[in-house]
Amino acid sequence: MASKEQMDQDAIAAQWEASLDSEDPAEAAEAAAANELSESMALQWAAMVEDGGRDFGNKNSGERVLSQEEIDNLLGFSVGDVNLDDNSGIRAIIDSAMVSYERLPMLEIVFDRLVRLMTTSLRNFTSDNVEVSLDRITSVRFGDYMNSIPLPAVLSVFKAEEWENFGLATVDSSLIYSIIDVLLGGRRGQTSLRIEGRPYTTIETNLVKRLVEVILADAEQAFRPLSPVTFSIDRLETNPRFAAISRPANAAILVRLRIDMEDRGGIVELLLPYATIEPIRPVLLQMFMGEKFGRDPIWEGHFATEVSQAEISVDAVLYEADIPLKQLMKLKVGDTLPLEMRPEALVQVRCGNVLLTEGRMGRVGDRVAIRVTKQLRKPNTTFAMFEKADEQTKLMEAQ
Repeated sequence: MASKEQMDQDAIAAQWEASLDSEDPAEAAEAAAANELSESMALQWAAMVEDGGRDFGNKNSGERVLSQEEIDNLLGFSVGDVNLDDNSGIRAIIDSAMVSYERLPMLEIVFDRLVRLMTTSLRNFTSDNVEVSLDRITSVRFGDYMNSIPLPAVLSVFKAEEWENFGLATVDSSLIYSIIDVLLGGRRGQTSLRIEGRPYTTIETNLVKRLVEVILADAEQAFRPLSPVTFSIDRLETNPRFAAISRPANAAILVRLRIDMEDRGGIVELLLPYATIEPIRPVLLQMFMGEKFGRDPIWEGHFATEVSQAEISVDAVLYEADIPLKQLMKLKVGDTLPLEMRPEALVQVRCGNVLLTEGRMGRVGDRVAIRVTKQLRKPNTTFAMFEKADEQTKLMEAQ
């Protein structure tokens, strides 16, 4: 058996040698090149595994590993630093969607008026050349804004009495020290020295409070043409955690004002949650001051004139009765229908199904006439009821 198996193996080996000898040299070269290519690819895959796929991935692979800097550029902000000034990446898309969704045209006019009022008021307050400019009006999340406030800063929580809600005014440290220098006679051209970790003194806090009172007084005048409101300071805080006036996820309007006093100045930010301005939202949606939705006095006068000149048909109803259909079907020519009414009974004057008045039937010349005996009945619905219904509809839409 062993000799037979050995003979078979020798025959198979002879066949392989014969087949190799009969192959074309070009085909043999191609096979060798294919073997070398497969070996080089295997070496490249091994190098990619050892290097973590960096070099090979950057050139030939679609699974590219992003660095932390590239991720921050894509998102528009880093995990440790949330800056509301940078409008790039995914944050720009989110912010633009919020602003376009809650666009309030009249609010821009109000804060433009506030800038003009503040320029005059702060010049009288500081006796210096003050320029106030409106940086931007954006829509932000309350929690994101509180995390982005650069400290130290003074946060003033104020209450809108008529709107029954709160707002927030933030004064940054550079403006605080600039106001203190101006009010206490500091020299110009010298940069204020900020002492880190030192809380604001009572004098500094009181001076900042007076500044915020001037700003809020101008804000009252700016909102007065739209809705009378009174802004009163509730408290001053230096820790954003204690100045929470809304939930972190709620949206709010952020107004950034820049105050320049020649070589010094700073930033004041006013934050109004949407819940605060909700009572006057129909007014803020107007495109211009005094715009009215639905009611037009010119159209109302024209409509009243046309209604007074309109022609209507009036019916005089002598008698009405309900009879069975069976009895109605039995009526023939010559049958008599008894009217259960007296000759002196009143005749109803109607317009469609609406009863206008009543009168007595008579004759004027060759025509049948009706003498009106009662005053014209006015409809139950009046113009005052329409106005009341319109006000209730607006309140329901606001809620």
